[in-house]
Amino acid sequence: MNTAVVGLGSNIDPEKNIEQARRVLAKEFGVLKESAFIRTKPIGYSEQDDFINGSVFLKTPLTHPELKQKLKELEKNLGREVSAIKFGPRTIDMDIIVFNGKVVDKDFYERDFLKNAALELIPELEY
Repeated sequence: MNTAVVGLGSNIDPEKNIEQARRVLAKEFGVLKESAFIRTKPIGYSEQDDFINGSVFLKTPLTHPELKQKLKELEKNLGREVSAIKFGPRTIDMDIIVFNGKVVDKDFYERDFLKNAALELIPELEY
């Protein structure tokens, strides 16, 4: 069994979309813990609403590539549409931040809200 910290973010009806994503992940996997979910300013493209971001710590039999693909499918099922604006508004964003105790997303080092959420879930994480 593998473990992963999955970052969640939304700025289109974020309370509803984050809650739906949390329920889907709890049903699909075993969610062990959740971080605090906080409001953050948009990065890259500032002409949009603030985001709500946080992370969940889950267990899964899937490999890293399989989990990444599954999360993309879940995003689509939850109404995510690909935008022409790279950092534009989104209904839901789900990204693997840590997989089996290893940081796998470079944004961990660049975005304090991701790092803080991951460390809230795995305080002993070495990075």
